[in-house]
Amino acid sequence: MQSKMPSLKALLLALFIIAVVVDQSFVEANFPKSMYINWGAHHSSFAGNGEDLQLVLDQTSGSDVKSKRSFLFGSIEMLIKLVPGNSAGTVTAYYVTSTGDEHDEINFEFLGNVSGQPYIVHTNIYTQGNGSREQQFYLWFDQTADFHNYTIHWNPTEVVWYIDNLPIRVFRNYEKDGIAFPNKQGMRVHASLWNADNWATRGGLVKIDWNSSPFIARFHRFRARACKWDGPVSINQCATKSPANWWTSPSFSQLSSSQMGQLNWVRQNFMIYDYCKDTKRFNGQIPPECFKQQF
Repeated sequence: MQSKMPSLKALLLALFIIAVVVDQSFVEANFPKSMYINWGAHHSSFAGNGEDLQLVLDQTSGSDVKSKRSFLFGSIEMLIKLVPGNSAGTVTAYYVTSTGDEHDEINFEFLGNVSGQPYIVHTNIYTQGNGSREQQFYLWFDQTADFHNYTIHWNPTEVVWYIDNLPIRVFRNYEKDGIAFPNKQGMRVHASLWNADNWATRGGLVKIDWNSSPFIARFHRFRARACKWDGPVSINQCATKSPANWWTSPSFSQLSSSQMGQLNWVRQNFMIYDYCKDTKRFNGQIPPECFKQQF
């Protein structure tokens, strides 16, 4: 036992150091300190000592908030309670994005419903301005009844979308095969509520019933445990394998077997659209990543 004590102490010390370093990637969760109102100022409000955000949509405007910092790799999470009742034509969005024609983006979009019908969770990823990688899901709970955790996690190896800690989608890095991956642009976090009745509900067939407005989406406890973007120098800094860059740990390079089981359960029971299976849309030219192992 005595011969093992020094190594045990060293291990505990190393774990303590790692914990301290990892905390340095944590961004203050207070909404007013970490985000600002991007548009729709009279339709956005912070509350609960800065832990809560409310976005409103009516006939005059929707609203959007945006993080003050950009990030590259890590985990971005938010608790969200969606618009209740007849929300047809509305979209509540939660995403990270860069800017410009060749922007990168990873998103959750929640497509409103006619009362009694389920929301559609619409996910997509853009790389260098190219999207068209949608996957859609119904969920196993009422997203309007309470807050649920929606997390975007990405690192140099993969992007994973989580709902209440269950993975629902993965997009792996196949840059070596000529498939672009979001690893060279800092992205800011957005939350928004807006009118999309030209496409959101049944392809735009169901329009917003303004008699049901104002529509209100609620957000709580924004957390960003991510690498802060400081320009092009961050491309290598945020990808370097080190204790500070916890997202580069081998444990985050691929889903565990239990997570694989969760992912398959979601896909088998709740997925309603997968771009990789839409041969008609792509005239038989399915995007190349669809032929790669993603999980």
